[in-house]
Amino acid sequence: MKLSERIIGPKSPDRRPRRAAYALPTFFTAGNIFLGYISVIQSFEGSMRASGAGIGAEPHFDLAAKCIGLAVFLDGLDGRIARMTNTTSDFGRELDSLADVISFGIAPAVLAFAWGIQFLDPSLDPWMREQVTRAGYFFSFVFLLCGSARLARFNVQKNPVPKNPGKPDRKYFVGLAIPAGAGMVAAVVHAFGSSPIHYWPLAVIWLALLGLLSFLMISTWRYYSFKDINLHRPRSPLIVIVIGILIYLIWNYSQPVLLALAATYVASGIIIRIGGSVRRHWRRRPAPQPERQIG
Repeated sequence: MKLSERIIGPKSPDRRPRRAAYALPTFFTAGNIFLGYISVIQSFEGSMRASGAGIGAEPHFDLAAKCIGLAVFLDGLDGRIARMTNTTSDFGRELDSLADVISFGIAPAVLAFAWGIQFLDPSLDPWMREQVTRAGYFFSFVFLLCGSARLARFNVQKNPVPKNPGKPDRKYFVGLAIPAGAGMVAAVVHAFGSSPIHYWPLAVIWLALLGLLSFLMISTWRYYSFKDINLHRPRSPLIVIVIGILIYLIWNYSQPVLLALAATYVASGIIIRIGGSVRRHWRRRPAPQPERQIG
């Protein structure tokens, strides 16, 4: 018996789930909001520690990044649980979008500025420091704005079609999903030991990454959504082994492994886009005509 059938109210004439079942996905969404809130608080705490004695900021920035990463995990569960239990609702979708703005929009934008821009080398030329700081404000805001626009587009479009459609049996996101963009920000902060950036060329590279993530979120490039994975179907032992190895690697080598996973997913959309453009170019290219011998 499926989970959606087990939670049906015994006296429900239209086979609707029990009222308590609707609280289950909302519980995960509330956890998502809580983690986003904690991430913002920890970014502020890290900034105050770095501005004061200059030490003790790393654990707070690292915790802020980990909260965003855990929120990505919970965000993947609430919608899937709602579909499995047949408890999807307009209220749940709107609450989930608001939670995503907090956890994957505001929280990573605050962390991106506090960790990557706010604590540049004091010996840097004041004019250069001011320009980099202004750029930091701008790109952090653009990240938040593009992520919010990505959520709004996702909410209003029923069946969006990417520019380069993939296989018909695969489900794709149109543009980089905002949890993936936030996860990339958190993975970079965690991978580099959460020590604030002081060297201005690294800050410029950091801003370029924020700009790239912002563009990818509002683009129409396709990203694999993993929504066609059915948890009810039996899995081969190889899948279980791969998942077990991945959990072990994340537990023991979280910094390089999480960064590699986030970067691979972000790069996948770029690679698919470039590959599709190359294939279309070669298809349009006229076939070479055979040479004719004269005389």
